[in-house]
Amino acid sequence: MNGRRLQRHFEKETFPRLTLDADSTVKTVFGRQQGASVGYNPHKRGARSYHPLMAFLTERKCVLNSWFRPGSAYTANGIVEFLQQSAAWLPKATKIFFRADSGFFNGSLFDWLEQQEWDYLVKVKFKGLKKLLAEQHWQAITGQPWFWMCEFSHQCKDWDKARSFKAVRWIDKYEEKVFFGKVELVPIYKYACYCTNQEIDAWAAHECYKQRSTSENWIEQVKNQLLAGMTLTNNFWANDMLWQLSVLAYNLSVMVRLKEASLHRQEHSTFRDWFIRVPAEFYGSIKPKLRLYEYYLFKERWLSFTESIK
Repeated sequence: MNGRRLQRHFEKETFPRLTLDADSTVKTVFGRQQGASVGYNPHKRGARSYHPLMAFLTERKCVLNSWFRPGSAYTANGIVEFLQQSAAWLPKATKIFFRADSGFFNGSLFDWLEQQEWDYLVKVKFKGLKKLLAEQHWQAITGQPWFWMCEFSHQCKDWDKARSFKAVRWIDKYEEKVFFGKVELVPIYKYACYCTNQEIDAWAAHECYKQRSTSENWIEQVKNQLLAGMTLTNNFWANDMLWQLSVLAYNLSVMVRLKEASLHRQEHSTFRDWFIRVPAEFYGSIKPKLRLYEYYLFKERWLSFTESIK
């Protein structure tokens, strides 16, 4: 529903490159709704939940695709099929850049992305990663005195080939250690490691990955400002439809604001307060009209905006 609507919207524009940010979100429920189950839930451990999967088009702040899933679904469950469906709605002849957190660190996903010739940047997470990083040769980063970076190839046990890993480390704290009766301060490092097929250095990969945090803000807008998942029934598919309608409402809000940059930067709640929750009245039965309150603070902006979207 959302993807096809966006596909028609894309037909009017050309994009040399689009960023697709994948993420999942947990929606805790209080009851025994169909499909709700115990799974990954950092906000309320042990509680039943749903675990929707979402893909954002970063350049447009809109949701390209969303799957409503049971709470027991792992983050990357069905990600290849999810992206296959999403790809059908993307503009042709457009370079796609896929970005995701460590929950999507998956060899099958990388195989599919490489077959599609998509660029990708995914945070790395597996058992033994910290030990592997400690063994690498680190070099200082110019202009970043407290950071070091490295680059190496690594093949996980279920992969058919090695892939490029790029990592950054920094000092988190110092701990006292006794060496031959002498107390010394030893640095304790934190690491960030990424798997990517892009020709960029580790610091550029690290800075690029940090930009995906904006998609987490958009998820919160969908959940808290469009009330996605707030209305629940005892039927899983009914709950799925209600979730998708909230996502559609979010996308429509984004698209109608594209023509004005100052509005496109605003959150949906601000847009709603300025242009939807307005002091006005409808009158007339044959040709209904809207009469705005004469002293409404954003009256001129409202009139200008409605004219721009005709």
